[in-house]
Amino acid sequence: MRPFYLFFLLVICIDSFAQKKSKKDYLITFKTPYGEMKAILHDQTPLHKQNFIKLVEEKFYDNLLFHRVIEGFMIQGGDPNSRNAAPGERLGSGGGNLEKIPAEFRPELFHQKGALAAARDNNPEKKSSACQFYIVQGKIMDEITLDAQLRRGGRIPTPPQKEAYKTVGGTPHLDGGYTVFGQVISGMAVIDSIASRPRDRADRPLEDIKMVVSVEKMKKKKITKRYSYRFE
Repeated sequence: MRPFYLFFLLVICIDSFAQKKSKKDYLITFKTPYGEMKAILHDQTPLHKQNFIKLVEEKFYDNLLFHRVIEGFMIQGGDPNSRNAAPGERLGSGGGNLEKIPAEFRPELFHQKGALAAARDNNPEKKSSACQFYIVQGKIMDEITLDAQLRRGGRIPTPPQKEAYKTVGGTPHLDGGYTVFGQVISGMAVIDSIASRPRDRADRPLEDIKMVVSVEKMKKKKITKRYSYRFE
């Protein structure tokens, strides 16, 4: 085995060990006219996590719009064409020139309320948009409603996930079809406020809802203390 290959494997092992032992993580802040949302990004989706942090650090999302909102479903943003878009302009196709991200479906990451997930087009590999994302609002479901959603194509949730859909709410029919790469841990009411805005036939809010997105590295214990989120 070549020395360079051994060194490469050693670097990967060290990096992996460092990530597992890291006492800090990234906290994302979405500032909107209706308040702030705080979110974490999942280590199980490293390609999406790294890409999102990079875009945030580059101020890519600042002053973009939540350009598509559907009450009881989700709020979507990240289209670069939404910056300075004219009133009524159809949005949602921007960012197609950027390289798509391979899907990172993980069964433990699901579309509960507050899930941060990657939008995509109908490409057969289900690769994600490099920039557009959505945040789940969803609905609280009883057994009948949940079963109907799952018949639309969602994978079968675990018992704890099923309980979350019945108590917190979400959109289970999207599981296994779109990559969930983060979770809102504070500011759930902001999702509700944005999702309820009056919108046009293309689901664009009649008033512009701009975002400013920032990231900071913070001790996991501090995140847990402030937002009651427990890291796995």
